[in-house]
Amino acid sequence: MILGAVRARAAQSFMVLVLAGLLTTAAVAAPWYGLTVASRVAAADVAVAPAAQRVLSTRMQGTISGNARAGLDEFGRSVTGTLVIPGATALLGAVRPMVYRPDTTSAASSAVPVAYRDDFCRHVRLSGSCPSAAGQAAISGDAAKRLKLKAGDPIPVRQSPGSPQLPLTVTAIYQIDDPSSAYWANPEFRAQASLDPIFTALATFDAPQLATPVFAADIDVPEPLLRGDNGYDLRSVVNAAKPDLLGDGIAITDPTRDLQRQVRDDRTAVLAGLLIALGQVLLLGWIALGLAGRATLPARRDDVGLLKLRGNTRGDTLRLTSGQHLPPLAAGVLAGLPVGFLAGWLLGGGLPVRSELWLALLGTLGAALVVLLVAMLVLVLVDAAMLRLPIVTLLRRASTKRRGRAADVLDLILIALAVAAVYQARSGDNPTGLGVVASVLTALAIALVLARVLRSVTAWAGGLAVHQGRLRAGLAAVQVSRQPAADRVFVLVATAVAMLALGAGSLAAADQDRSARAGVELGADRVLTVGAGSTTQFLAAVRRADPAGRTAMAVLVDLNSNPPILAVDSSRLASVARWRTEFGPVAALPAAVAEGTPADPLPLITGARLELRLTNGRPLPALVSVTLQQEKDGSTVEAKFDNIPRGEHTVTAAVPACATAPGCRFVRFQLATPITETGKPTPGPIVIEGLRQLGPDREIFGAAQLGDVKRWFTDISGVSLELSTAGGKLSMTAPDAGTQAAGDRVYAAEMPRPLPVVLAGPPPKEWRYDDAASPRFGAGDNPVSVVADVPVLPALGTGGMMVDLDAARRTAADANLVGAFQVWLAPDAPDTIVARLREAGLTVTADHTIAQREEQLAAQGGVAAARFGLLTVVIALLLAAGAVGITAAADRDSYASQLRALRVQGLSEPSAVAAGYLGTAALVVAGLVAGLLAATLAVPITDLTAPPFGDGWRVVPPPGPLGPAALGLAALAAAATLAVTGVLAARPLARKVRSEPRGRR
Repeated sequence: MILGAVRARAAQSFMVLVLAGLLTTAAVAAPWYGLTVASRVAAADVAVAPAAQRVLSTRMQGTISGNARAGLDEFGRSVTGTLVIPGATALLGAVRPMVYRPDTTSAASSAVPVAYRDDFCRHVRLSGSCPSAAGQAAISGDAAKRLKLKAGDPIPVRQSPGSPQLPLTVTAIYQIDDPSSAYWANPEFRAQASLDPIFTALATFDAPQLATPVFAADIDVPEPLLRGDNGYDLRSVVNAAKPDLLGDGIAITDPTRDLQRQVRDDRTAVLAGLLIALGQVLLLGWIALGLAGRATLPARRDDVGLLKLRGNTRGDTLRLTSGQHLPPLAAGVLAGLPVGFLAGWLLGGGLPVRSELWLALLGTLGAALVVLLVAMLVLVLVDAAMLRLPIVTLLRRASTKRRGRAADVLDLILIALAVAAVYQARSGDNPTGLGVVASVLTALAIALVLARVLRSVTAWAGGLAVHQGRLRAGLAAVQVSRQPAADRVFVLVATAVAMLALGAGSLAAADQDRSARAGVELGADRVLTVGAGSTTQFLAAVRRADPAGRTAMAVLVDLNSNPPILAVDSSRLASVARWRTEFGPVAALPAAVAEGTPADPLPLITGARLELRLTNGRPLPALVSVTLQQEKDGSTVEAKFDNIPRGEHTVTAAVPACATAPGCRFVRFQLATPITETGKPTPGPIVIEGLRQLGPDREIFGAAQLGDVKRWFTDISGVSLELSTAGGKLSMTAPDAGTQAAGDRVYAAEMPRPLPVVLAGPPPKEWRYDDAASPRFGAGDNPVSVVADVPVLPALGTGGMMVDLDAARRTAADANLVGAFQVWLAPDAPDTIVARLREAGLTVTADHTIAQREEQLAAQGGVAAARFGLLTVVIALLLAAGAVGITAAADRDSYASQLRALRVQGLSEPSAVAAGYLGTAALVVAGLVAGLLAATLAVPITDLTAPPFGDGWRVVPPPGPLGPAALGLAALAAAATLAVTGVLAARPLARKVRSEPRGRR
């Protein structure tokens, strides 16, 4: 009987099979995708983490009794026997603090560690032979330069300055291959004092001077354990071993905790995202199955009525009727198993790690079983409602159109849940509870309200259209208004369309947000971190590598300043930087610098001698120093004019370093002022009348420059020199500072003062009470002037200030600016630029691009879960389309008989066929439009934006999830899917209508 009923209702059974298959596809894909992606996300976290976060370090104060190898191995066995890390080996080492002191009188002492490390020679570049016997040692290149040692020289090291010397001989000079590798993560084997460690053979530790070293064992934790594969909990393992290690006198340092927390958070984000997405689609799918069961109730009411007439019990009747659902459900679940596996495999880009395959298989079976049982339960509950009806009602053809109170109560509950979800979503930056699904619940609530309107409007519009003679539209509207499950199918379609629009929009917004974050963090499409000897050398090298100034820009980032500083070559800012409106006007800084820069800058000094014309107004001989800076490498050049008698004089001094191109720039004058017997400075001024270079002869500055008061400024701190520029001469007089520090320097103001800056965020607290200034531009607090207030700055975020690099360098005079040197490259920078930078003398130590940063951000857990969410919303749309099809199939015979009767009464065949199509089309179009409207309204109601980053980064406003492109693509995809379903569902009805004979007109 059951199989006969299934065959008799093949169309409805097939649609139930399709719905069950779609649900199973989503449920089965989840464990395969989730385990694969969770492991990949964790692997990405491990890959970008510093090596120091992957290494467990243990140490113990050891004692060697003539056999260092035995003592170190015993320590290693104690560590690995207590702290068991599968697949890992302990890297052993020993280190003893010593003192370097040559056998010479009054020789200075320096602290230096003497160390042994397993596989040392494989992790360094050696100039010489690897230490392999007692007394042989390798020293770093820096130590060799400072100590003036070479291969073959003895190294005088001792336990203390007066103790006997340990006999060591240099056999090699080493350079560390990769200081950031896990091998060098333990600070015990890096410079602890003024000198890098001296590495020797382990046999050297048999000497009495090294008998009490610190034993160290480092365990580089394998990546699968850091990822937490197969539920491995490294933190619990370390915590369990720590008491036993401490009992043996072994201390452990666990820097992996931050990394484990990041891995755990990302895995949790993947799991939470998958569960939310899967829960939504399963709920919609079970609702669709419930609608399918409700839509096909009339076909089973006759069965129930006849079974009751024959005296069957309620239980037997329920088993016979509900048993009709089991074959299509089971077939759908079986069909969905391989499809779900393939979907998870293809979407995840692979399979879970081997140790977690059993979890994926277990999840597959569990998911399929849950889908089958819950789907069967839903359909059984729908059928159970019929059993309470009397036989007369069951066998009656006409069905009631009254809406039950239970449906009204359910609608109110769903709307109340949506209100609560909106409240939670808008209560904080990271929604919790119902807030995570606020947008979907809001769209559902809007669809429920519109469904009420739909039934009333279609009933009214259908009657009006029929009365006005528009039979096709009228019959379509009447069909929608009278179809028992039309309002629920409408809600399902609208919700699925809204989910598709919001899901696709969120992914597009997340892409934009990642691109925006990468651009803010890096500042340019490609950023090179470089090494340089000085700020001057750095700036000159970048300008030499890109003389046109269109593809490369020198940047210095100082994050330790208050506020942090971004110094850029502002003339290239518009051409190179990845600029955003949040950064303010791109021309604000270069315009302010250009406005305050003297029109006639001081020329560079390119000769080998200087000629200074001055008048000494003091009773004692004067000493005047001129400080210059070589523009090629930033080195300081001093020209001293000493023992200048009282009166007018022309004196010269040699500056051979300035003859090297491009030459030197003038920095400052410095006066030596003796103190008289009265305790006051020597009275009288020093008057500068001119400065020339000799060979080739050229005036550096004369009366026009010396008489311009804006060109000169004194020390920032202490009591400054008294200046006068009267008569085109620069007069400098030492002040009576009393107990305060007396200034002795006068600087040439080559750049605007105060220094123009662009400020992001609130100013430092110190600026509230004093003038805005920064101590990072040379000696003292140099004044700054804020030319623009902006919310965000590149590389700094919401707090910091941007200055012109050249202006800051010149303001700092001969002092070197502190920070990290970067070269920002424009999108069209040629590949040869890196080679040109190296040729200019820079060392490239890191290379980062926007694309690489976006890829790192895309590996976070929330983004990975969002990709699965897109799969689920596509399945949700297919489920809604299936509900449309099964509802149309269930009502097909009844509506066909109605159209047959109308054709007998004279309705034309084209009108009858059109009415058959338009009824389904009206429901589909109404659901599509309502879904797009619900998604559009849900965004502002829930304050929905791009999904938040896992670390809470919110420097620039996140984009909204419904851009025109995303909304348009979602509308097209939904329209195409629903249109195909509608046509397929209505075609059998049209075929039946065409087969009916035409009545008389």
